[in-house]
Amino acid sequence: MKYMLMRKADADTEKGVLPSQEILQAMADYNEQMMQAGVFVSGNGIRPSSEGCRVEFRDGEPRIIQGPFQNTEELLAGYSILEVQSLEEAIAWAKQWPREDASGDVTLELRRYFTMDDFEPGRGLEKHKELSRLPLEMNLHVGFPGTCREAMSFYQEVTGGNLEAIITYGETPAADQVPAEWHDRVAHASLNLRGRRLMGADAAGDCYQAPAGAQVHLEYDDPEQAEWVFSQFAKDGTIIMPFEQTFWANRFGMTKDRFGVQWMVSNQTKACL
Repeated sequence: MKYMLMRKADADTEKGVLPSQEILQAMADYNEQMMQAGVFVSGNGIRPSSEGCRVEFRDGEPRIIQGPFQNTEELLAGYSILEVQSLEEAIAWAKQWPREDASGDVTLELRRYFTMDDFEPGRGLEKHKELSRLPLEMNLHVGFPGTCREAMSFYQEVTGGNLEAIITYGETPAADQVPAEWHDRVAHASLNLRGRRLMGADAAGDCYQAPAGAQVHLEYDDPEQAEWVFSQFAKDGTIIMPFEQTFWANRFGMTKDRFGVQWMVSNQTKACL
């Protein structure tokens, strides 16, 4: 189940006071802990209400009210989306909120998301179900000829993702059906990148097929970060298209890494494409 963990506004956030490096570090550490635990879906800070507005409807007619707004303690300064098993688990994570934020004087609020099961059957619900027919996730699986552990560890190092699983054939119920020399090879690996997963496994003999006709695409806001990631994948690999400015992106490049996996790395891809 999903919960929104809301950080309520205060006088400083409404003045637009930016967090110090100490607070940024503490919040990054906190988010990283939740990412590694697999509960962090997303999160953002929100600029002061003076930069926003409200849209009120009276008899169906909209009225725009410019900020700032009163009752600061009721406003929102930021939020995180958590995927947890219970309210108690969400509370446990909320209680670990960094003390560095506002010297420990912070108000948080937890609210659970509705699910389809919460509503009575009917035409309206069926329409929503039709809109939600998309899968919960789309992940990519790559085969390796025995180099899965090395490759996935390298991808974790480059991307900063969470290598949430490496399971060998010897650790599976099918261990007795696999040659002893393959017991330390990887039957399943999963690298979590902001809730999207690059998965992999080692395949023996004729079962292995080199990746072809597909690329893993990574998008970055920071051009320097994007260029660095591209250079890491290109090292000891083959550059297919240099990392440079294109008509569809500020920077874009394609390369095949030393494990045979093809990557597309981009910076500021234009929304129209």
